Amino acid sequence: QVQLVESGGALVQPGGSLKLSCTASGFTLDNYSVGWFRQAPGKEREGISCINNSGDTTGYVDSVKGRFTISRDNAKNTVYLQMNSLKTEDTAVYYCAADRPSVSWYCGMDVKEYDYWGQGTQATVSA
Repeated sequence: QVQLVESGGALVQPGGSLKLSCTASGFTLDNYSVGWFRQAPGKEREGISCINNSGDTTGYVDSVKGRFTISRDNAKNTVYLQMNSLKTEDTAVYYCAADRPSVSWYCGMDVKEYDYWGQGTQATVSA
């Protein structure tokens, strides 16, 4: 069974850090690019970061650039999102998704590009 499972969400104070994990089962993640997305209440799901299958291409939306870092450990079939300097506006359910791109160097942050999705993990930034 193909599955992605996110973990690491929690309640944290502004300025704090969280590290989210996205672990795949039922398939080998190193053939896939992976994206991180988030959805705040009343808002559309937005792509915030992505990484290609080998990890040498990454992308970030402007609102998280310089604060979030995406990485992957293909031996562990896991992709991470390190989130630092968290702000209240980062509060959302965070999802990871996997896509098998036609070119190995590519990763994207469009929801429509991704085939497999996790169930999400809640990150709340509040004093």
